[in-house]
Formats: sequence, structure tokens, C-alpha cells
Amino acid sequence: MKLLRVGTVGAERPALLDETGVLRDLSGLVPDIDGALLADDGKLARIRAAAASGELPELDAAGLRTGPPVGRIGKIVCIGLNYHDHARETGAAPPEEPIIFMKAPDTVVGPDDTVLVPRGSVKTDWEVELAVVIGRTARYLESDEQALAAVAGYAVAHDVSERAFQIERSGQWDKGKNCETFNPLGPWLVTADEVPDPQALGVRLWVNGELKQDGTTAEQIFPVAEVVRYVSHFMTLYPGDVINTGTPAGVAMGRPEPKPYLRAGDVVELEIDGLGRQRQELKDA
Repeated sequence: MKLLRVGTVGAERPALLDETGVLRDLSGLVPDIDGALLADDGKLARIRAAAASGELPELDAAGLRTGPPVGRIGKIVCIGLNYHDHARETGAAPPEEPIIFMKAPDTVVGPDDTVLVPRGSVKTDWEVELAVVIGRTARYLESDEQALAAVAGYAVAHDVSERAFQIERSGQWDKGKNCETFNPLGPWLVTADEVPDPQALGVRLWVNGELKQDGTTAEQIFPVAEVVRYVSHFMTLYPGDVINTGTPAGVAMGRPEPKPYLRAGDVVELEIDGLGRQRQELKDA
């Protein structure tokens, strides 16, 4: 299933994109797309049955904003330097264990919402990423099979980063990762049954129409199952939590001088095979 949330900021309603591309209203079945729903196999089964029967009312998509596909996210766990090609372009050695940092849930916006260039920023960068959405409580997982069983689905994430804040201002990476609007998510949460191999997805990003990133999740140093298993040994993962699994080569930081960092007026578009497409215009904060 392709689950999503539509409507104005803070008033999104749950919806489903059916197999014919028609937007369907889920608000008569469930109050939201969130951790409580993703952990409830019975409610998910009812949604599937209603979608198959054709009984879900159609929504007029014209002029309707798409919000983040998951509401009330508990935490966003991010994996740094998780693609072989990205490590090479930044001159970094591949990490021996996953690099973990956090993003606050309030960085999440819709897939087509405005992204704000922070005040004082000179190195705002792009990063298309595969997001993993957790569907059941996971702690101390022992196998890849257990890890993948904990995954509710997948989405497109844009891990916007301010490199000067992240690297040059001392301390942890968090200062360059948690600026307002720095995690567009969506358009859809695609349930795990529709993504048989998360390590076989094309990942692409354009800036002002120019292709900047063109990678594949096959390049991940630590694949999805290993990432979920590993993270569960350091923190408990709950339904509705999100893991951003890293970005392939092609970011501004990895390019020759003068590096083409983002500015107000730039337009970023990104997509992952089967998971949909985002588009953001940048403006000054």
C-alpha cells in the first residue's frame, strides 16, 4: 500500500493512493497514519480489504497539499557515511560500524514544502536518502530477519544539511542537521510488502534540473537489515520511528571548488524507485 497524509499543516488526514493512482480517503477507518496504526495488523488488514473492495471514498487531489506520510514521529535516527561512493567522494574511510546521529521530529515537513536556508548559512547541502519506518517495537534484535520484520515500510527522505554548522562549528553533527524544515519526508509510506529488496532501489536528486545524485541502495555499506538490527542494540525503536539510511555520492560537499551549495531560489527534486518524488523550493529563513 501507498499510505499518505494530505491537508494543511497540522490538520493532515490519512489517505491511500490506490493501484490506479486515485487518492482515497482513510479518515473513516483510521484517525491518522502513525505508529499506533503501523503496529496494528488488524487495522492495516481492514485498510487493505477496503482498498480492494473499492469502497474508500475518492479525494479530489487538485490543490491538496501532501504532508509527511507519518504523524507523531517519535525519533529520527540517521546513519552517516553509509554509501561506498559517498565515502570515496568525501575522502573518508568507510566506517567499521554505522555512524549514528539524530534529527528532531520537528525538522520533518511535507515532500513539496519549502525548505529554509538557515540564517548565516553558506554551505546548505542536499542528501537524498531511503527512510525506513518502524512498525513494531524493536530492542536487541539478533538477526536480519528480525530486523526486516520490524519494518513497516519505506519513504523518500531529504536529509538537508548545513556543512559549516555540522563540521566547522565544533561539537556534534546535530547543529548542521536540525535546522527548521531540514527533513522533507514522503510523499508516501510504501508498505514493506511492496519493497521486496530495499538494496535494489535507484536513488536520484536534481538541483535546478541538473542531475546531482544518481545512485543505488546496493552501494550501502550497512544494508537496511543490518542498520535496524544495529540501532536496536543502542536504543529501543518504536512504531512510527524513522531511520534515514544515508546518501549516495553527488552531494555539494564532495564536489570541486567552488562547491555548489544551495541558495534561496534553488529548486531540489528527488526520487527513489517505487517510493515517489519530492520537489522543494528554497527560501531564506
